[in-house]
Amino acid sequence: MNSSHKYVYLFGSNRTEGAADMKNLLGGKGANLAEMCRLGITVPSGFTISTEACTAFTELGRDAVLALIHEQVRQGVAFVEQEMGKQFGNADDPLLLSVRSGARASMPGMMDTILNLGLNDDAVMGLARKANNERFAWDSYRRFIQMYGDVVMGLKPLSKEEHDPFEIIIEMLKDKRGVKLDTDLDAEDLKELVQRFKSLIRARIGRDFPTDPWEQLWGAVWAVFESWNNERAKVYRELNDIPASWGTAVNVQAMVFGNLGDSSGTGVAFTRDAGTGEDLFNGEFLVNAQGEDVVAGIRTPQQVSLVGSRRWAELALVHEDERRVHYPSLEELMPQIYQQLLHFETLLENHFKDMQDLEFTIQEGKLWMLQTRNGKRTGAAMVRIAMEMLKQGMVDEKTALQRVAPDRLNELLHPIFDPKALRAAPLIARGLPASPGAATGQIVFFADEAETWAKDGKAVILVRQETSPEDLRGMSVAKGILTARGGMTSHAAVVARGMGKCCVSGAGAVHVDLKARTMTVGDAVYHEGDWLSLNGSSGEVFEGKIATKDAELSGDFGTLMALTDKYKRLEIRANADTPADAKVAHNFGATGIGLCRTEHMFFEGERILAVREMILADNEAGRRKALAKLLPMQRGDFEGLFREMHELPVTIRLLDPPLHEFLPHDDANQRIMAAEMHVPLGKIKMRVEELHEFNPMMGHRGCRLGISYPEITEMQTRAVLEAALNVRALGVHVKAEIMVPLVGTVREFNAQAEVIRRTAATVFAERGETLDYALGTMIETPRAALVADSIGSCAEFFSFGTNDLTQMTLGFSRDDAGKFLPEYLKRGLYEHDPFRSIDQKGVGVLVQMAVEKGRSVRPGIETGVCGEHGGDPASVAFFHRIGLDYVSCSPYRVPIARLAAAQAALSD
Repeated sequence: MNSSHKYVYLFGSNRTEGAADMKNLLGGKGANLAEMCRLGITVPSGFTISTEACTAFTELGRDAVLALIHEQVRQGVAFVEQEMGKQFGNADDPLLLSVRSGARASMPGMMDTILNLGLNDDAVMGLARKANNERFAWDSYRRFIQMYGDVVMGLKPLSKEEHDPFEIIIEMLKDKRGVKLDTDLDAEDLKELVQRFKSLIRARIGRDFPTDPWEQLWGAVWAVFESWNNERAKVYRELNDIPASWGTAVNVQAMVFGNLGDSSGTGVAFTRDAGTGEDLFNGEFLVNAQGEDVVAGIRTPQQVSLVGSRRWAELALVHEDERRVHYPSLEELMPQIYQQLLHFETLLENHFKDMQDLEFTIQEGKLWMLQTRNGKRTGAAMVRIAMEMLKQGMVDEKTALQRVAPDRLNELLHPIFDPKALRAAPLIARGLPASPGAATGQIVFFADEAETWAKDGKAVILVRQETSPEDLRGMSVAKGILTARGGMTSHAAVVARGMGKCCVSGAGAVHVDLKARTMTVGDAVYHEGDWLSLNGSSGEVFEGKIATKDAELSGDFGTLMALTDKYKRLEIRANADTPADAKVAHNFGATGIGLCRTEHMFFEGERILAVREMILADNEAGRRKALAKLLPMQRGDFEGLFREMHELPVTIRLLDPPLHEFLPHDDANQRIMAAEMHVPLGKIKMRVEELHEFNPMMGHRGCRLGISYPEITEMQTRAVLEAALNVRALGVHVKAEIMVPLVGTVREFNAQAEVIRRTAATVFAERGETLDYALGTMIETPRAALVADSIGSCAEFFSFGTNDLTQMTLGFSRDDAGKFLPEYLKRGLYEHDPFRSIDQKGVGVLVQMAVEKGRSVRPGIETGVCGEHGGDPASVAFFHRIGLDYVSCSPYRVPIARLAAAQAALSD
């Protein structure tokens, strides 16, 4: 890299060097600012410092980057001066700048913004004279000191219980003056705030606030670059799989002012509803304010459209007469500006062919657009918008499918409040329906403590006055989020929608006392740990827990799923152990059961007693006697599965876990077992000791159990085949697949296959009828993958148990990896958790090798995956590429896998 390399790209009404397709270089904000200029939309002139400069900053440091970009930045400022007709650093008529971050992926609120840069004690006087508005000038100056002091100089609360120190000073002055709103403070008050802010910085930071505009600018640029690696940005990247190598751009732009009086304002709008997906232009704005006021949630904003304003009033229980006088919409207040904004939103959505998130400022009756980006939205909105844009002819089927992130479908499948329980629940407050969903949990007031509670398995509702980017980790683990302040475009609302979290914002009746750790509504006081329920779809807050029921899926969801079937190649099966699981899977479109874990059926009711009787038996005769009790139970289970899946394949894995898992290991439960089974306690303790293993995962389990105790394999085979014959008699074409677990050699497989086939022959002779069934194996050891051609010569199908295959290949115990794996991920030693997303370069290579070896000896061999990786979109894409026939996942991830499989096919 050298100083002749281009790092700075200009945008304005007369010259624009960037475009929408340059997001990797200019970030999403910079690329779209340039694109808006190209479309003829009114945008304040500016320039973008590229993401390459951020990468260089991280690798080489501040001094090296200063040498690379110094001259180009000065030329950029000169360009803005020429476009706007003002001079940066001129005390009489100063050009003021905004400095904002902008990564290629949208990261709302995660990095830093500074407004009104260039002000000092001299420039504020010139600004006041030029604008003929002293209050505006000093308001802009106090905002600049507040932002710069926080973002660049690092003046933040001393503890999590403390509010923003600048806001504390503002509140103290408002109390002293007897006013409620910031806008009620006059110019003299704002001058006092400026002096108090400067004194605070000097006392806490140990140096004066900088007065040189160029020093201010470079400090802001470095702060934005540094914000790429601040804690909240790293958390957001981790949650959204954004690589650290991308870096952020810096956007330097001429300031336009929404705080110049009642003909000015600022707002955020969406071309469609980000919560529901409704095709309705909506948003919020504040009169006489700057952009951060809207998203910070400090003032509750007004609605952009008349429809939105009336809906808000209905939710807030505000009468129409009061709404019209005190909370008018932008459409009513500034109708010409509204019509211009409506034109821009239509132009931008049609141009980008996606829902847009817009930021705008109105300066003395002139509309300026500050940002457009593809808007964050809930899973439900994602589906609805994609399907409606398809119906409207804006996108084609393939684009519509690609618009929905598979994992976001999870939100649509979560339970909702049961209507009967909801009607009986005590309603304590109302807010805005910032992000839909149903959430029940215990009140927690601090984000870090929400993490701790969640790790302990507790359901958490994070309650805040308003959230900030520092709360991100706590928000990510909370079941729901409640804020006392803020609107539909506040930080809490935007981030919650992006996460798919239930959120109620702006619940004005809620008063939060962080030091006392209480939430007060009227006369009622709620403490940390008390239970709350939130309805993010209505904005209602309820006391206590509320029962839930399964979600009801919309027609758009069905349309989306039909589209997936049109394009996907992979079949999607489900891991299901009970008829109830199978029914859910079938309703979600599973094309079979890829894994039925028979051991899960053994823990219910009297079955566990029969299993324990078998384990305690002294000989084969005793074991067979106990197994005879289990046979009708297993047969009935399998009949239920076959009936639910109709004519779809059902893969049943023979007993896999070691026998010690079915016995109690503590003295109290061993005594209960002894009493229930009428056997000596000593015999139970001796058997537990005999079955103890140092490494059970690699111990006496899987096919090894069936080889040691073939009578277990016989009973399970008989149960499968008798069930299949019984259900076939009902007119169902049954497809039974019997799977031998944990083989490492073809001889192990053949030893079990011989028992299975012999038992099948006996059953068929007894019944006087036969049945086609498939006999295959689970590939879950590295050796099995390496000798898959040998095993494939005998097995009719391979099902890859990628959970155990990952453990054995990486040498990681899944149960113990939590002690070190988070640190590995944080340090970049692994890009992803290998138990969540398949290790493509290690475990994935073994799977691909086994598929190729198996097909070399049996071209038609069926291959699939039945580990949890079968429901991970990135893993599904990999399995598609290597040519598997199906993936199998939990029932509630079937729709996710279906969509991921379709998207993988579209990527070919």
